[in-house]
Amino acid sequence: MRVDIYRRAESGHRFSYLAVPEGRVIPEEATNTDWETEARGLEGGAQAEQMDKYAIAKLEQQINEKGYAITSVNARVDAGD
Repeated sequence: MRVDIYRRAESGHRFSYLAVPEGRVIPEEATNTDWETEARGLEGGAQAEQMDKYAIAKLEQQINEKGYAITSVNARVDAGD
């Protein structure tokens, strides 16, 4: 599954990330925040080595359930990472 990645700034110089299937728009329930494009067309399945840096757990499961996947509140990523 290929995904597009978006990010938003959080407090403490941290980021949250949002993944949606490639080419799809961010679902309405997740558009209440300003998301910036981070990457397009990344491989998000079992071969997804670069996905670790976004700290999105259970990517495919979240997308199947909600239409998008997001970084957990407890796993936000430092801006320097």
